[in-house]
Amino acid sequence: MSSTFALLSLPLRIFDESSPDPLAAISSTVGTENAGVGRFNIPEFKIGTLDALVQQADQLVKLEASCEGVVTKVADSLGTLCADDKQKLAQNKMINNKPAGEYMRAFSWDKVRYRAEKPIGELLEMLQSELTAVDNDSKQRFSQFQSAKNTLSALEKKRTGNLTTKSLAPLVDPSYLVQDSEYLETHLVVVPNSARKDFSRSYETLSDMVVPRSKIQVAEDDEFTLFSVTTFKKFSSEFLQKCRENKWTPRQYTYVEGGKEEEQQEYRRMQEEEAKKFGEALRFGHLGWSESVKIWVHVLTIRVFVETVLRYGLPLEFVAATLEMSPSNSKNVKTALDSAYSYLGGNAFGRDKHGRITKDDAALTSEMAAVGLGGDDEYSPYVYYELEFP
Repeated sequence: MSSTFALLSLPLRIFDESSPDPLAAISSTVGTENAGVGRFNIPEFKIGTLDALVQQADQLVKLEASCEGVVTKVADSLGTLCADDKQKLAQNKMINNKPAGEYMRAFSWDKVRYRAEKPIGELLEMLQSELTAVDNDSKQRFSQFQSAKNTLSALEKKRTGNLTTKSLAPLVDPSYLVQDSEYLETHLVVVPNSARKDFSRSYETLSDMVVPRSKIQVAEDDEFTLFSVTTFKKFSSEFLQKCRENKWTPRQYTYVEGGKEEEQQEYRRMQEEEAKKFGEALRFGHLGWSESVKIWVHVLTIRVFVETVLRYGLPLEFVAATLEMSPSNSKNVKTALDSAYSYLGGNAFGRDKHGRITKDDAALTSEMAAVGLGGDDEYSPYVYYELEFP
């Protein structure tokens, strides 16, 4: 089972001298049986004005949601490409040749790619641009593979389907057809095997001017038989309509010299094209997964930093930690953290007469507005964001 990760930020002032190691205190709070706790290193970004930080907090909400959406889409595409083969899927869900969990545990800000001394707004623009490029590339390659796969499936259906759908080029000898006649025309009709006798008995009277004894059995499969019948062109429409009324299926076919060989070449070409597009889609899916997860974690890093500044103020004295837990333990972890740190929410959080944590909705709305959060966000009295990789 995959792990759920959470990024947590707390002000250092809440840890007294009896708790010299904040990470150990956090671990004791949540319980080692519920989550593993590790340090999460966040660069000291360039802080702008308060208005800018509030605006960036709003941007980060949307950007993080976009990151999660792209990661989920790429994961779905990889699942399709790997045909839900768990081992193959795991091999393609690597970040710098590491599983996502290992990447999170050892996360380090990419200082070369995203220089921390740049303004936060500029970093967000860069991350947004990269996310869009990853999304577009992954979608394009997967779409091209799907298109090639659908084309190949249609060709396979023409080769392996029953007589109502398969290609007639390999089946129809040109000698069965009247060609280049001013007056006569040959029709190919697919008849259910159970109706062969009815067709043979009645085809000459379906319309006027059916050439007597012109019926030839061209091919047969488990369900249907293909016949050719010659009529005068003037009565072709009437003959074909009568066939349809009897639930016999006319097939449109024009003999082309070399058509059989051409179809075989096209099928082989599409097999090669589909394999090529599959390889490209898988390669870009693997790359897209790696890049989108990295972008997501970097966006979350900035989000934790911005929220930390807005909530705890300056000077910046805080501890950031990663919490790794099973999805079933995430509720226990959140409950333990709320119990220990709910007072950081001020009047927005209190306790009832039984000691249970309660939320004051009016005060909560005010607190959320103060840190630049909209009313639809799940508010926590401390900086806390969960992420789970699909």
